[in-house]
Amino acid sequence: MPTLVSIFDLPSDVANSVRKLKARGFDDLTTYSPAPFPEIEDAEDPKPSGVRLWTLIGGLLGVTTGFAFQIWASLEWPIKIGGKAYTAIPPFWIIGFELTILFGGFATLFGLLAVGKLRPRKLDPHYSRRFSAEEFGVVVNCEGRDVAEIEALLREHSAKEVNVVDS
Repeated sequence: MPTLVSIFDLPSDVANSVRKLKARGFDDLTTYSPAPFPEIEDAEDPKPSGVRLWTLIGGLLGVTTGFAFQIWASLEWPIKIGGKAYTAIPPFWIIGFELTILFGGFATLFGLLAVGKLRPRKLDPHYSRRFSAEEFGVVVNCEGRDVAEIEALLREHSAKEVNVVDS
């Protein structure tokens, strides 16, 4: 399965070529840029991250734990003050909120490690140091019959270089 590695000078050229590739059905591509550029991210049209679900579950678990622990403690060791109920909810909001933030933060960290693949790993073999300095890269995995079409499309959008690499 061949891989095409192309190098661009401008983020607008990368965004245009990515849009064209996606429109023609080539979805197995990776972009590299020296800094985040909104036009490239919009062209890639990524799915929402699954890390958000981890944060939500962590936050809900935190607020539930905060309230449950306080209600359990007030029922286990009751202190009757001024005729108030043992489980008065308004003062419990503070601990519930704090545990929501704590559990949500930890769940986000674990979500980044699990779903976001934020862990040490080898660099992509097609990555070049030039992509971190001043140039942009688009790596497209395709079938052998599509190489000429993709190469023409990338050159049409001002690619400086297009190299075919066998994976």
